[in-house]
Order: sequence, then structure tokens, then C-alpha cells
Amino acid sequence: MANIRPFKAVRPTRDKVALVASRSYHSYTKAQREARLRDNPFSFLHIINTGYKYHKRIRGKERYQLVRNRYLEFREDGIFTKDEKPNFYIYRIIDRDFQQFTGIVAAASAKDYEDDIIKKHEATLEFKEIIFKDYLKTVGFNAEPVLITYKENPTISAIIEEHTQTRPEYEFTTTYRDTHYLWCICDEDSINRIIEEFDKIDKLYIADGHHRSASSYLLFKDQLMEEPNANAHTSAYFMSYLLAESQLKIFEFNRLVKDLNGLTTEEFLIKLDTIYRIEDRGKNHYKPSKKHHFSMYLDGHFYSLYLRKHNYEITTPLDDLDAQVLYKTILQPILGIEDLRNDERIDYLDGKNDGADLKTLIDNGEYKVGFGMMPADINQVKNIADAGLIMPPKSTFIEPKLRSGITIYEF
Repeated sequence: MANIRPFKAVRPTRDKVALVASRSYHSYTKAQREARLRDNPFSFLHIINTGYKYHKRIRGKERYQLVRNRYLEFREDGIFTKDEKPNFYIYRIIDRDFQQFTGIVAAASAKDYEDDIIKKHEATLEFKEIIFKDYLKTVGFNAEPVLITYKENPTISAIIEEHTQTRPEYEFTTTYRDTHYLWCICDEDSINRIIEEFDKIDKLYIADGHHRSASSYLLFKDQLMEEPNANAHTSAYFMSYLLAESQLKIFEFNRLVKDLNGLTTEEFLIKLDTIYRIEDRGKNHYKPSKKHHFSMYLDGHFYSLYLRKHNYEITTPLDDLDAQVLYKTILQPILGIEDLRNDERIDYLDGKNDGADLKTLIDNGEYKVGFGMMPADINQVKNIADAGLIMPPKSTFIEPKLRSGITIYEF
């Protein structure tokens, strides 16, 4: 059963939380990062972008130690303080489109990850796991929770509803017009009830953060080798943001390919015709509305592609996933793309917008053809994870995306 525990978060003071909180490092352009680092001395980016202070790019273990140094400076300067007792934390985001996400920030068990109580659906790269494990070991903290989902639980929902009727510890709006709230669950009764309810849940699912959770597990294994009683150590857990399934928003990733693998447009369309019923939609933007239907943009025209199912066999939950269907019927056999993760001929664009970016990139000549699909649903994700199968890379773009530096988990 799921072992979820409260923890003593390191958090910004209430007056500085809006200044500290940052998006993930790679979500900023270079100009945006530089502006924030120049104009906001409290931004969490100062901790993770250590080279800014020395006007040079710093990598590897030297960077990890500098991250540790900057973090300790924030602690010493009173920008961060550590809670005196373990709490759960309710974190709510209301985005600019008025979508609301509310879940619990907590410590999830590395042993549950090992025992497959925490289910995975995405492949991880070993070298990235090791790099981030070494990073965590040096810096001694984690500021980005793993996004984990669970089946609806009325008791947990009632506890969240009860506590969110009170004044939040944090309430701030970002320049992106997302409003963030945080409540501390510090009373023993609520904490114990949350622990008991998660103990009744036999499966949790990673929605986002497979590399972070894998690296945290490796850190725990290292600790076990050094300390036989490491199960009591904070490294036996990792920070997670636990959301009920209904709270997730899943988008697709569109695929863009740079060439037709030596084929002319006509030859490519003829090959597609064997597997798909094709309809030329002209200049009008087309977005699929059903599973196993795809959109394609090629030579200034949108096409609808309907899978001819008698030519495609579905024997596993993975076979039913649109990202896998596209790979097995077009990307691999026709366009010659074997390695979806590393082939430089393919790129990915999240499906949050209306497809205008995809059209622009192809019209500008950066890519030759683009494909769109319906997003996966949570049941597909769970069925694939339960079967021990792995989705193709960039199969889902899942929200919410959390800010760094609001709650920090120390090892």
C-alpha cells in the first residue's frame, strides 16, 4: 500500500514567495532568464544558475557545489526557513484559463518506487538518472516535486476542501497570470487521516517526473549501502505533488519531421493510402476528434488520416495509444525514424495551442510534414503502466506545471 508521509519543508517567507518562485530553468528563453537574474535577487534561478554570479558557464560537480552554496546563502539570509514539524501541504494553481489544480505536496516512498506501487509509463535514460542522482547528493535538496496521480478518494478530497476554506499561507499571482495558493496541514488528526487513506491505495502513477523519481531512488540505494538503517533517512522518500486523476489535464505532443525520407509528396501519400483513408482538407485547419484519427500538414494542405484498422493489430494497451500507432504505421516504416528520442529529423510541439505554430514552422521550411493527434486519457496511461509497458517519448504533455522553490525537500 502507498506510503505517503508529511515532511518539514524549507519554504520562502510569505513576503518573498512570489519573488522566489520560478518556472523550470529550461522553460525560459536566455533573455528571460537574464532579465530575472538581473532584476530579481530573490529568484530561485540564482540558486540553480550558479554561473551568473561569475559571468561564465559552470558544469558538473563544480556547479553542484555552487548550487549548494547559493542555497545555503538563501537559508542564512532568512529568505528560506524550515518548518519545525512535518506537514502536508495543499498546493493549488488557477491558471489564466481558470483551470484549477489542487493536490497535496508530500513525501513519497523510494521503496514504493522499487516495489512498483508507484507505477511508471515512461522510459528513463540511465546517464540522466546518474547525473541527477549525483546532483541531489551534492546539493542536499530537491525543489521540484514529482507529479503523481491517484484514484479519487472522498476522504482526502474532504480534507482538502476543509483546509482550503481557511486563509492560505501563500497567495500570489505570477506575470503569466497564474495564481498560486499554499495551505499547511499541520494538525495531527488530518495528517493521520491522509496517511491512512493513502495506505488503502494500492497503486500510484507517475504523471510527470520519471527521471526525478528514478534519481531519487538511486540516491536512496546509495544511502542504503552507506547506512544499513537508511530507511529512516529522508533519502528514503522524495517530494511529490499528489493529484487525484480528475485534477490532471493531459495534452498531446504533435510530431514534426524534417523530410519525407527520400520520397516525393505523391509517393508518400500513396504509401500512406495503404494504412489510412486520406482526405485533403485544403487550407482549413484540421484537428482530429477521435482516437486513431490524425491530422497531417504537408505542402500547405491539411489532411485527415483515418486508420484502416484491418491493417493494424491491437494486442496490448500500448498498441492502442495514438503516439504508438503513428510510430508503427508512419514514422518508422515510411519515414525511417527508428529512435524517437535521438533522431534529429523529428521534433515535438505540445498540443496546447491550436496548431498555428506547427503550420508556421512547416511553412517556413524548418520541417516538411507535421502530425497531430488526440491526447491520451488517464485510463490509457494507467493501463500501459499496469501492463509494465513504456510509452514512446513525448506521448503526453501533462499539467499542472509547478513552480520551483515554493516547497523544498532536504535530504
